[in-house]
Order: sequence, then C-alpha cells, then structure tokens
Amino acid sequence: MVKTILFDFWGTLVENGVWSPIKQVKNILDIKLPFSEYVLRMERAMMTRKFDGLRASFTSICDEFNIQCTEEQYEQLIGMWNKSWMLSQPYEEIMEELSNLKQKYQLILVSNTDCFSLPKVLEKYELEKYFTNVFLSCDLGMIKSDPRFFKKVLNELNLNINECVMVGDSIQSDIIAAKRLGIKAVLVDRRNTRDFHPKIKNLKELENVLEL
Repeated sequence: MVKTILFDFWGTLVENGVWSPIKQVKNILDIKLPFSEYVLRMERAMMTRKFDGLRASFTSICDEFNIQCTEEQYEQLIGMWNKSWMLSQPYEEIMEELSNLKQKYQLILVSNTDCFSLPKVLEKYELEKYFTNVFLSCDLGMIKSDPRFFKKVLNELNLNINECVMVGDSIQSDIIAAKRLGIKAVLVDRRNTRDFHPKIKNLKELENVLEL
C-alpha cells in the first residue's frame, strides 16, 4: 500500500518557461556528446553545489567539458536560464491534485536543480506547503542518479520502500534511479510519446494507478 509519493519538479509539476533549458545549454555550448552522457555530467557540474551566481554555475559546466565560454555565450546562457524559471508555471491540474493527494499521502519533493530557480518558483506559487520534505540536488551534493540520493531520502525519513512511489517525467533520473533501489515508479508522459508502464498523462490519473 502506497503511503508516500516522491515527486520530481521540472516537467512533472512545473513546466519550464522555455523549451528544454538543459538541451539549450548543450546547443549553445556546442557540446558533441550523446545526451544521456551529457546530461549526467552537466547536472553534476551545475546542480550539486551552490554558486554565487549563474555565471559561476555555467563556468563550472564549461570546466567540466573543457570549453572556453565567450561573453556572448555567457549572456545567452544566463538570459535563457532566467527566462526559463521566470516564465515557468505549474501545470494546470497541479494545485488541485496536490491538495487532494496530500489528504491521503505523504508528499516529498525530490529534484535535480540549480540553487537559483526552483526555490524561487516554489515561493512564487506557494508550492512548498504541499510537501512535508524537500530534497534538492544542490543541497545534497548529488543528483538523483546517484544511488545515495534516494538512500538518503529513505533513511532520513525512515520510509518503507514498499510504501513509496516515485513520480517523474525522466526515465533516467526518476524511473531508473528509483527502481534501482526497489522503489515503485510512475512515469509522467504529458505528450504520451513514450512506451512505458505504468505511466500517466497528468496527475489527475495518478490515484487510479496507485490503487492498482
């Protein structure tokens, strides 16, 4: 029986204000690597510690990939990233569904994120009130793909694996990372383009899946 739901943030609860900012970073810096390899290294470089500013966080990415970033690229990266969180907004069903789910389940937020954007969006839309705990990669010093991430969440909250479910939009960062530790997982596929089971198109469908 599910008692605790672990929620991803970006792409699951909140829509970025611009098209895939992580992919845009790859394009702006012209990084010639498979996306699956790039995204792990990019997130570790940018999202596992706190920086004084966005420029420093993008410098960390450039150092990771041994890239000399131009002033024009810095301006493009910083402008795009700020636009993404400033224009981001919760998907239309989120407030109502989180409010309903909170009556029956313990809700935990787990996210790979830089230290700038997610906290501001949480505050802007007053989303933190739905969660009993929030675990961010920039605070923990590790991304969700690191097995220690979910172990820390489980241990710190004394959660029973069999009573938890992970809900997220990334097969690699959410689904595989959770299932590696034996946590059940549900994919959020809003465009219904991926072949995975169980999956939902939005949070309105989640409770039916949990009951199964």
